Amino acid sequence: MKTVLLIEDDNILRENTAELLELSGYDVITAPNGKIGIATAKEKKPHIIVCDIMMPEVDGYGVLDALSADESTQYIPFIFLSAITEHKAIRKGMDLGADDYLTKPFEEEDLVSAIESRLAKSKLLHQLKTNTTEEVNDPDAIGNLNQLKNYFDDHGEIIKMNEGETIYEEGVRSTYVYLILKGAVKCHTMDQDGKELITTLYHADDFLGFTALMNNSVNQESATALEQVELAAVSKEHLHQIVAENHTIPLELMTLLSDNISEIKHQLLQMAYSSVRKKTAQTLLQFAEIMNNEASKPIRISRADLASVAGIATESLIRTLSSFKKEGLIEIEGRNIRIKELKVLQYVT
Repeated sequence: MKTVLLIEDDNILRENTAELLELSGYDVITAPNGKIGIATAKEKKPHIIVCDIMMPEVDGYGVLDALSADESTQYIPFIFLSAITEHKAIRKGMDLGADDYLTKPFEEEDLVSAIESRLAKSKLLHQLKTNTTEEVNDPDAIGNLNQLKNYFDDHGEIIKMNEGETIYEEGVRSTYVYLILKGAVKCHTMDQDGKELITTLYHADDFLGFTALMNNSVNQESATALEQVELAAVSKEHLHQIVAENHTIPLELMTLLSDNISEIKHQLLQMAYSSVRKKTAQTLLQFAEIMNNEASKPIRISRADLASVAGIATESLIRTLSSFKKEGLIEIEGRNIRIKELKVLQYVT
């Protein structure tokens, strides 16, 4: 039985996560902070470590740094588990040597899958080490999506765009895939009546343009900056070479695209069956999460974009926003909307 060391300062989350890992067949050791986690890792030598970032005593970065400096623990697979979603924070963890990075809240199957894949990779590397030491220790090797994001950050062409500028257009030949470093982007298409339909919203640390990954294909939708954005662009031709040379990347890309499809299906169901009030409330929450990750901060978004995502007429959306304002759920100042009652909006029917 493989042993997992779980370092997490939140008692409830630590207990719940440990229980689900035990039910998945792992022997789990826990530590309530980074200092104890370092000592436990050196004493117990677990097969893999799952560690929070924001903790007392020593934070997750400090834990990884300390264990990486010790010969007895430096090769133990390490997964960060954190509510921090900013690209710079993720990049910092990966640069320190983390094998993966999961954001809270997480799905049980995502955590178990990450652990299984890292353990499998560790076993494979151990088997190959004596024969292919140089290849295994290649600092440019790309073994997962987070390392691919680091590659985009290091080697991609940096592009900056203002609110409303077009990143790429529907029907035009696709030549690049992008990583969003800063800001939010909407992808959209036109229906038969010439009405804009927003298909997906993306934020920092999301890939953009994978829907047209094949050579000589055209963009299936347009992409426009919702605010000032910064992108790292890599040509599709170069990306194909990376995928061909790193065999674990295609599987992770398939998972990423599958997750995107699931989100779109959920949005379509919401548009088809929810009430106007619920559609409006859920769309506000979605934009707040995408554009600033804090629903209490104002979001600056056009009513047309809100209506497009919600799948309702602009006039109906404006009336519903006015109703929410009268009920004290939101504040409206020009194009800016600030959510006042987050939990109430979450349960609007």
